[in-house]
Amino acid sequence: MQFLPLRIVPGEDLRQALASALRASGCSAAFVVSGIGSLSTVRLRFAGLAEPHVIEGAVEIVSLAGTLALDGVDLHMSVADASGRVCGGHVATGCIVRTTAEVLLALLADWSFTREPDPATGYPELVITPNNPQR
Repeated sequence: MQFLPLRIVPGEDLRQALASALRASGCSAAFVVSGIGSLSTVRLRFAGLAEPHVIEGAVEIVSLAGTLALDGVDLHMSVADASGRVCGGHVATGCIVRTTAEVLLALLADWSFTREPDPATGYPELVITPNNPQR
């Protein structure tokens, strides 16, 4: 396992920046170890809903977790507003960094992650495959 610390700069899309970092790393599997920062726009899909909820204005990333594959990422995040109210959900495209996002990825060179349709859930779900199955 190798670690990749990232600073995502203002104006970047959090989800797209993490997907790009994975592609640039040469690995096909990673997970978020830690993530903090601030966003100016948040798009979170709450449990059971089809469309993301949008929050405009300064918020702090309280926690960020997830898995990254070359064919898709699954990120979940909690954010807090200026009143300290916290909400969380699935990270959609369009979460825009306000001042910074500091994320630590763990790159898994011995593994491949892919997303394949799961008939039980109706979603593309994580498939974990060792790169060297003889080990």
